[in-house]
Amino acid sequence: MGRKRGTQSQAIGRSRGGITTKVLALTDAVGNMIDFRLLPGQAHDLREVPALIERLMGGSLLADRAFDADWLRQDLADKNITAVNPPKSNRRFPSTFDKHIYKWRQLVENFFGKLKENRGIAMRSCKTDQSFKVFISIAAVIVQTK
Repeated sequence: MGRKRGTQSQAIGRSRGGITTKVLALTDAVGNMIDFRLLPGQAHDLREVPALIERLMGGSLLADRAFDADWLRQDLADKNITAVNPPKSNRRFPSTFDKHIYKWRQLVENFFGKLKENRGIAMRSCKTDQSFKVFISIAAVIVQTK
């Protein structure tokens, strides 16, 4: 048996918008990328979160509704990190969050906007994950130095 070939090993998957790749990024307080992971389009965002937050230290983690999971909140609480994300609409007992701090999440959205100004990243023009990761890393450095 040889290695797997094709899109299964290249973080390319099918979602509503077609064949896509998700970029899951961890940024610092001012919106500069610290680390990132690639996911196939159909994968849930929480799948790669444990790898991103294993060495995380800080006061708060700002995220959107997709990251509202009990195990993630507990893991962050064990590390003395405050989870600042709105609860999912289907939660029976919704958790509270600081709406004033949550407004700073726009820095992460701005980072992704700047990253996607590069057409090669927005269109996923690289064939392999390795080259796409390098392309994202170079673009992130360029965004940070501007």
